[in-house]
Amino acid sequence: MAKLVIVESPSKAKTIKKYLGDDYEVIASQGHIIDLPSSKLGVDIENNFKPEYKTMKGKSNIIKEIKELAKDKEIVYLATDPDREGEAIAWHLRNVLNIKDDEKCRIEFNEITKNAVKNAVEKPRVINQDLVDAQQARRILDRIVGYKLSPLLWRKVKKGTSAGRVQSVALKIIVDKEREIQNFKPEDYYLMYAKLEKGSDVVIAKFYGDIDGKIELKDKKQVDKIIKKIDNKEYKVVDIKKSERRKNPPVPFTTSSLQQEASRKLGFGVKKTMMVAQKLYESGYITYMRTDSIRLSDDAKKMAKKYITTNFGNNYYLNREFKAKENAQDAHEAIRPTHLESVPSLSKDEEKLYTLIVNRFLASQMAVAVYDTTKIKVNVEDYIFNINGSVIKFDGFMKLYIEGKDEKAKGKSFNEDDEDELTSLPEFEMGEVLKQKELIADKKTTEPPARYTEASLVKVMEEKGIGRPSTYAPTISTIEDRLYIEKEGKYLVPTDLGIVVNKLLEENFKDIVDIQFTADMENKLDMVADSKQNYIEMLRNFYEPFNKNLLEVQDKIEKVKIPEQETDVICEKCGRHMVIRQGRFGKFLACPGYPECQNIKPYNESIDVPCPECGGKVLIKRTKTKRPFYVCENNTNSEDSKCHYISWTKPKAKK
Repeated sequence: MAKLVIVESPSKAKTIKKYLGDDYEVIASQGHIIDLPSSKLGVDIENNFKPEYKTMKGKSNIIKEIKELAKDKEIVYLATDPDREGEAIAWHLRNVLNIKDDEKCRIEFNEITKNAVKNAVEKPRVINQDLVDAQQARRILDRIVGYKLSPLLWRKVKKGTSAGRVQSVALKIIVDKEREIQNFKPEDYYLMYAKLEKGSDVVIAKFYGDIDGKIELKDKKQVDKIIKKIDNKEYKVVDIKKSERRKNPPVPFTTSSLQQEASRKLGFGVKKTMMVAQKLYESGYITYMRTDSIRLSDDAKKMAKKYITTNFGNNYYLNREFKAKENAQDAHEAIRPTHLESVPSLSKDEEKLYTLIVNRFLASQMAVAVYDTTKIKVNVEDYIFNINGSVIKFDGFMKLYIEGKDEKAKGKSFNEDDEDELTSLPEFEMGEVLKQKELIADKKTTEPPARYTEASLVKVMEEKGIGRPSTYAPTISTIEDRLYIEKEGKYLVPTDLGIVVNKLLEENFKDIVDIQFTADMENKLDMVADSKQNYIEMLRNFYEPFNKNLLEVQDKIEKVKIPEQETDVICEKCGRHMVIRQGRFGKFLACPGYPECQNIKPYNESIDVPCPECGGKVLIKRTKTKRPFYVCENNTNSEDSKCHYISWTKPKAKK
C-alpha cells in the first residue's frame, strides 16, 4: 500500500525515508506553503478576523508536486514539527490536498529515530484545531499590530520603520536597561584584606565588620581609622564552622537555557544556536529543540543510567524527576540526545553544540557535588575578619559538566561575590593567635549594570513570559534588522532610532510595550491551545481597545526628528558638517542638507587604540552577518600595503 509522508525540510525527509522503507515516499513542503499576503492587512476584521491566506511566493510548484504525489497514494501522513507552527502547516497541507477534517492524517514525533517514527505512523490522529487556532491567533495579532502601527511610524518617525507585538516589548527592555546605565551614579567603596601568618602558611582574611554586624567601607577616612586601630594588633580565632555543602546539577536543556549556555560557552548567537540545533534534530541526533519542558522520558533516563554507571561508576548516578515551571507548555521532553552511540562526522559547530547537549543531559542524572567548607571568624580590636575555604569532597556531576555564569552587574551593591573559592585551609584552633603579615585596602568603584547580551535578554524574556521558545531568536533578529538595536561586541545597545520608536510607543500605546500585558496575551494563546479560550473572542477583546486608542492618538502625535551625530567631516559639495546615519547595510556619512545636497560617503568607524603594528588608526569593519573585525587604515588588502594588520579581536592599548 503506497503511502506519502510530508515534512517541512529536505534533510528531515532524508532522515525519515531511511527508517520507513520502500512503501513510503517522503517529500518536504519547505516550511509554510500558505500565509497572509505581504501587500495588505489580509485579515477581515468585520468577519470574525477571517484570514485571507495566499499561496506563498515560490511555493506553487511545490504544492503542484505534492498534489501529484498524493494523487495515487492510499494514505497521506502530515509529519510536520510537533508544535503549533507545525500543526498549522499540517492544516494548510490538509486543506490543499482536500483531506477530510476527521481523517487521521497527522503524525508527530519528538525525536527522529527509527522507533519514534514507526510508532508515530502506527498512531495517526486528526489535526488539533485548537493548536491551529492558537497559531492563527498569534499570526493575526502580530499582523494587526504591525500593519496598524507601522504606517503611523512611517508618517511620524521615519519611512521603513515598523512595530511588532513581542518585538516592541523586547526593545523596551533593552532601552530601559540603557536608561538605568545612563542614570547610574558610581560610588567609591573599599575592600580590606589581611594577610595572616599561621606558621609557614599565609591565609587571606576578608574584612566583615565589627561585633555588632557588617560594615560597608565607603570612604578613606573611615578605612584609615580602622587600619590605625588594628594594624599589627592581635588577630584571634573566635569561631570555627565546618560544614558540608551539596550542589545539585542543572536541569536538562530547554530552548531558552540552551541558547543561554551556547552563548556563554560557545559564543553562539541565539539564531546560530537554533540553526545548528535544527540540523541536529533533523539528522536524528537530538530531540525537538523548541521546548520549555525539563521532563525526561523513562527510556532517556535508562539510557543515561547505563552510560553513567558504565563510564563513571554507580556512585555517580542519581535518578531525578524534574517538575515543569508553572507557565511552561510542557508539550515535549527537554532537549537531549536521542542515543549515546558514536555519531557520524558532524560539522565543527554541530559537534560543539551536540557535546554540550549530551553532557548537560548526562549531568542532570548524576550525583550531587559535595564540598567540605570551613568558615573562620577572626577578632582584632572588636573588628571581624572572615577566612573562608572550600574543598571538593566528591565531584559528582562536576566531573562531566559545570554550568556557565552570566556576567554580574556590580552597580547595586558593595558586596563582592561571596561564594567560597576552592581554597584549602590549614587546621585552626579556637583562641589561636595569627600574625599580621600585610593589611590591604583596595579602593573600588561601583559599576553600572551590564547591558543585555542575546542570552541574558532571552533569560529575561522567559522569566517575564514574553514570547515562547519558538519566538526568542526571531524576535531579537527582527529588532536588529529594523536597526532598533546594534551589537557592541556581544552587548545589545539601542540605536537613536530604537529609542525614538520606543518613546513614541511608551507615550501613546502603553499596552503594546507593557510587559505584563504581553505576558497575559501569551497566556491567553496558551488557553486557546488548551481549548479554554475562543480565539475570535480573544482577538476581539484585544482589537477593540487597541483600535480605539489608535484612532484617538494618531492625529495628536507630532512628527519626531531622530537625533543625528554631527562629525568633523566637511561636505565638499556644500560645506556643511556631515552627519552619521544608519542604513540597511550599516552606518554612512550623509550631508544634512538633503534633499538639496545628496552627498554621502562611507563611514569609517574607528577605535582609540593605535594599530599594534604601525601605529595607524584601527577601523571597525563588519562582515555580511554584522560580525565586527578590526583592520588598520593602512591595510589596502594588497601586497604593497603599508601595513597588513587585521584581526577578529579588538587590539588593546597595552600588550
